[in-house]
Amino acid sequence: MLPLAGLVDSHCHLDRLDLTSYDQNFNAMMKATRDAGVSHILCIGVDLETFPDVRTLAEQHANVHCTVGVHPLYKDSREPTVTELVELAQHPRVVAIGETGLDYFYAKGDNGWQRERFSAHIEAAAQTDLPLVIHTRGARADTIAMLREAAGPQGTGAVRGVLHCFTEDLDMAEQAIALGFRIAISGIATFNNAAELRDIIKALPIESLLIETDSPWLAPVPYRGKKNEPRYVVEVAKLVADLKGLAVQEVVDRTRENFFSLFSKAQPESLT
Repeated sequence: MLPLAGLVDSHCHLDRLDLTSYDQNFNAMMKATRDAGVSHILCIGVDLETFPDVRTLAEQHANVHCTVGVHPLYKDSREPTVTELVELAQHPRVVAIGETGLDYFYAKGDNGWQRERFSAHIEAAAQTDLPLVIHTRGARADTIAMLREAAGPQGTGAVRGVLHCFTEDLDMAEQAIALGFRIAISGIATFNNAAELRDIIKALPIESLLIETDSPWLAPVPYRGKKNEPRYVVEVAKLVADLKGLAVQEVVDRTRENFFSLFSKAQPESLT
């Protein structure tokens, strides 16, 4: 079997990878990623304090792009304003707003601050015409309600984006897709206890799916328990192919097309 080509890791945290097995050599890790068939990586910003590091990685590697935003669980991080998000998003390597969203699973109590922060990110996405990278957990109704409000009365979609590392239910996925969002599948889907998520993947159209690692977390089987890496995204592609009865390369090709049509500011090139 020929090696797969054109894999896209649509969500990872390159600035947080453990490079111990590569003797702390980032370029060696990137070579291993390329050799595994990964042609493009989206490095996700989670706060404004470390955004310069994320942006520098995207500047240094031709097929790494990045996002700008503040994670919904990072309450103590510097608060983003719409103006600052819009300004930072002008950089040519920044292709999306986020990671943003709502997480009521880990953040207990009054989460009004999360909704205010999410609203700022939504407005920045609308002003820049860039997609949103959304983290959502235990907040199905509020997440969809805020996205539907942004879509306007006609539901035409003032914003678009992806619900990353999806673990919610089929109804939420279908509502998000109707609003112009895509659903990203991570290594969680390979876990033994993820039967419900696998059923959701079977039910969703391939046209609406992305694949990701969320590395350095959530390593897929057979690497579960180890530090995750972008090159392990191939295991997610294999699982999706098996669930949907498709060739693995077809899943790679379709999710790649989905990625670049959503993140249209990024350009598909060979990883260097």
